[in-house]
Amino acid sequence: MMNSSGISMEYGLKPLAARQLSHETITIPMMEELSPKWLLSFLPWVPVTAGVYRVNKRKCCPEGAYPAFYEGQPPAAVGQGCNEYGEKSIEVISCPEGAPQLPQTFPDYEENPREYMLRLIQAELKIPTQVTDIFNNPHDQLEEQMRLSIEVILERQEWELVNNPEFGLINSVAPEMRLSTRTGPPTPDDLDALLARVWKKPAFFLAHPQAIAAFTRECTKRGVPPVTVNLFGSPFITWRGVPLVPTDKLMVNGRSRSDLCCSGKTQILLLRVGEQEQGVVGLHQPGIPDEKYRPSLAVRLSHIDNQAIAHYILSIYFSLAVLTRDALGMLENVEVGVYHDYA
Repeated sequence: MMNSSGISMEYGLKPLAARQLSHETITIPMMEELSPKWLLSFLPWVPVTAGVYRVNKRKCCPEGAYPAFYEGQPPAAVGQGCNEYGEKSIEVISCPEGAPQLPQTFPDYEENPREYMLRLIQAELKIPTQVTDIFNNPHDQLEEQMRLSIEVILERQEWELVNNPEFGLINSVAPEMRLSTRTGPPTPDDLDALLARVWKKPAFFLAHPQAIAAFTRECTKRGVPPVTVNLFGSPFITWRGVPLVPTDKLMVNGRSRSDLCCSGKTQILLLRVGEQEQGVVGLHQPGIPDEKYRPSLAVRLSHIDNQAIAHYILSIYFSLAVLTRDALGMLENVEVGVYHDYA
């Protein structure tokens, strides 16, 4: 405002000037790629020695000596000395009165069991020493650079656990443990059929968020809303008491982002987990040199170059094993774009 003499008159301190004497509240860097990575939490992790995990199994009969699994063959059709699962029989009898002659038997083992070697994900993080020397208030620059880089490594780790062509869940499902939806969208009947395949202590379903939303719509249509439980401090819907765990690593038409997956097809997995249950287990080797932040994750300062840039090598070692065929089932051709008029 100007007075009659043309001199500017101020009636209070301007906010822009006042701000120069104040401090901002500064967040750590945010990242949209970040996901909960629930699979890493729900999987039991088994420590291995020297990076190798050997899965010993009961010996199987020669190919063609037994009927195919789930073909509806009666027990009498099983080949001589083989059970319905293709394993060499262990002979036992139900003893009647008297002194029967007991069968002579022994459990035989595979002579060439499968071995899983730990796989590696690595990255080289570069950060100028000037940054870590003087720009560390209020947040530690090195720690934040490490945090963001490690989060991306863990995202890739979960993707490999689901999609790796050699050991990933999708590619480890036995042919007899695959089934298709009846009409496209995932219905309660479809999940019941999957539970009938993985019936020995199923632990959790694994599905894309859009697939879980599609299943919830089908439940709503039938008037059977699924129950919600809290696990790891977060809500999960369940079916028959088994939680549906979301992951964007089970993609819809090749896409992960939920907001881009309005329609298309995906899969739903059902897992039994743990060594004692002959289920699915994650593999790692804790106690490696320079381990930091979590087991099997190493952080090493490689060198500082002539431009004063520090180079850090980040490495994580892991794999996954499906101990028996019936520990993992998959519902295929799951359509996520079907909606209903509830009016």
